[in-house]
Amino acid sequence: MVELETLQQKFGGSLSESNFRDNRRVDVPATQLFDLLSCLKSEHRFDMLVDMTAVDYLEYEGATDRFGVVYMLLNVATGERLIVRTAVNLPDPALPSVYSLWRGADWMEREVFDMYGVLFEGNTDLRRILTDYGFTGHPQRKDFPLTGYVELRYSEEHKRVMYEPVQLAQDFRNFDFMSPWEGADYVLPGDEKGVSK
Repeated sequence: MVELETLQQKFGGSLSESNFRDNRRVDVPATQLFDLLSCLKSEHRFDMLVDMTAVDYLEYEGATDRFGVVYMLLNVATGERLIVRTAVNLPDPALPSVYSLWRGADWMEREVFDMYGVLFEGNTDLRRILTDYGFTGHPQRKDFPLTGYVELRYSEEHKRVMYEPVQLAQDFRNFDFMSPWEGADYVLPGDEKGVSK
């Protein structure tokens, strides 16, 4: 298990550690991000980048940085997991791409760019992958407007692709979150074994 003290000896006291849902998280300044991730891969055998995402802290009280970029790492040999988070403000300089460490990071960096607008220096393929070609803005940002946009869909009726105003369905606002298994007065097919008699 990699210890924070070991990392702090190498990277100084700028690293901090906390627990997030029973997972260890190390916060690192953006200037030391690539060096820390490189060290974790080569010296501590975190050979898998499981996932990568971002968080928009726009509405959080006390947040000094707009975005947090989060890397979820796994040491396959030991099963140890580690979350590495760094903070970035836009239009700060881009974060370093980790494509040279984990080849799968290419797609993840493109997703973070598309959804949040965070740039990655060294990634030569930052194209949109989840939104339409002419899409403007970054939909996971908390200040992204929910109206005034158009959506693209294929119409069976007209037999062509159509642009229409976005329709935001509000059906789930009043959803009671009660499982049909908890409130039903009947047995659903396949649940016979779980019913106590």
